[in-house]
Amino acid sequence: MGNWEELLEEIKGSGSTFDIIRRKYLKKLYELTGRNVIAYYSGWLQKQMHPLVASINDNDKNGFMSTLKGMDKSKGLDLILHTPGGETAATESLVDYLRSLFGTNIRAIVPQLAMSAGTMIACACKEILMGKHSSLGPIDPQFNGIPAQGVIEEFEKAYNEIKANPAKIPVWQPIIAKYPPAFIGECQKAINWSEYLVKKWLGTGMLADLSEPLRSDTANRIVEVIGSHDVTLSHSRHLPPERCIEVGLRISMLEQDNELQDAVLTVHHTFIHTLSATQAGKIIENHLGSSFIQI
Repeated sequence: MGNWEELLEEIKGSGSTFDIIRRKYLKKLYELTGRNVIAYYSGWLQKQMHPLVASINDNDKNGFMSTLKGMDKSKGLDLILHTPGGETAATESLVDYLRSLFGTNIRAIVPQLAMSAGTMIACACKEILMGKHSSLGPIDPQFNGIPAQGVIEEFEKAYNEIKANPAKIPVWQPIIAKYPPAFIGECQKAINWSEYLVKKWLGTGMLADLSEPLRSDTANRIVEVIGSHDVTLSHSRHLPPERCIEVGLRISMLEQDNELQDAVLTVHHTFIHTLSATQAGKIIENHLGSSFIQI
């Protein structure tokens, strides 16, 4: 029994109906798998948001620090991802942090979309669980929506055309002038950085059981596809599970386990309901009921 103030604090601590339902089904997923669960959800599909809320950024580390507290790290981690992507530096830091706690005993679960840097995080896991409706996305870096590889291609095209015909200088001059100094160099560094990280994470995680040179060849083949603007054509390109399997990623289909599929999709729907019906813009939450919610 509790007095008025104690009961009021308990009611506040219980959260809204949305919170109660999400946490109920996150716990059920944990009980089914016996693995720690953290859901990382962005509401970029439901509402217009500032990029710092919608995307992966350094502030997310605070959310993961909060939700990882009290976990039995020996049980591994199932990381449910629903994100448009974000900053490479924040992604690298987050993966390093998660691996420092769980090693490579991390599974990515993608109920719908884990694009760009979300795909990079998934590639750092030992396995990716997807449904027929799930998609990963290209990892080629972007600068304010401009593909870094596209910038380099444009510079190369301008160089070749001007070299062959100097009369084209007036045509290319206003196009090239829109880029700031050293921009092409920054683009190349960004490409090298993202490709290096994914190859390293694949080699030390998902592909670690392969012998050389098969491990390196597989990692290179994966990055040549998901990291190439020439191949994917658009940064928003959706890569379905069959394409991900084809290039060499370790994908397990949710449809192979009906009970697990039902548990994962139920969790997914509770988060989408919350993001659609409340002011929440990003939610990081675990099976223990701890959450980090940005408005």
